[in-house]
Amino acid sequence: MIEGIIFDKDGTLFDFRRTWAGWAARLLAEIGGPDPALPHRLAAAIGFDLDGLDFAPDSPVIAGTADEIAGHLLPHLPGVDPARLLERMNRLAAGADLVEAVPLRACLSRLRARGLRIGLATNDAAGPAEAHLAAAGVRDLFDFVAGYDSGWGAKPAPGPLLAFARATGLDPARVAMVGDSLHDLHAGRAAGMIPVAVLTGIAGAAELGPYAAAVLPDIGGLEAWIDGPADA
Repeated sequence: MIEGIIFDKDGTLFDFRRTWAGWAARLLAEIGGPDPALPHRLAAAIGFDLDGLDFAPDSPVIAGTADEIAGHLLPHLPGVDPARLLERMNRLAAGADLVEAVPLRACLSRLRARGLRIGLATNDAAGPAEAHLAAAGVRDLFDFVAGYDSGWGAKPAPGPLLAFARATGLDPARVAMVGDSLHDLHAGRAAGMIPVAVLTGIAGAAELGPYAAAVLPDIGGLEAWIDGPADA
């Protein structure tokens, strides 16, 4: 029996491409300065097609932390202070134009009505994560929110997932970890949770399937999965 769900954020609650392509384009334009070629070099460094506004499957933006993304950008930005770059990235992230993967308020309210505890574990910073949930009008539906900078580590390590289990008093074996990347699924298995993949990120079913108990088109399929046979 599932008693709790901990979600990834980007690519899970929010459609990855339609939310983060705009953020990446704005960031690169802002930090690229007067050199017209620099934004394209920066885009290549983070696996982003600036012309097609799409991400490569191995882009660090997909599952990396802000520190890791900044690490790919900084070699092309001599003299830029890392802390200032992170502040700029997080400021733009907090104001990203969010595109919900499904109508979130309705979906999450139905899960709460079943008595499920709900958490968030993202490799984004906690500040933007809180801002995104508030902007979507769903922060009140979450029992727990962790960013990579919240003190429990970052996925694929299980720390933030286990912190959710401790905070809610749930047995990890009765919690589903729902995400769109291998980082999410590996973290779920490492925490002793049930890993569930959704296809609203960049990775496809062929990549995620071997590591997931179920692969769903989006989080709107969770209720049917919970109600289905144990081996669904």
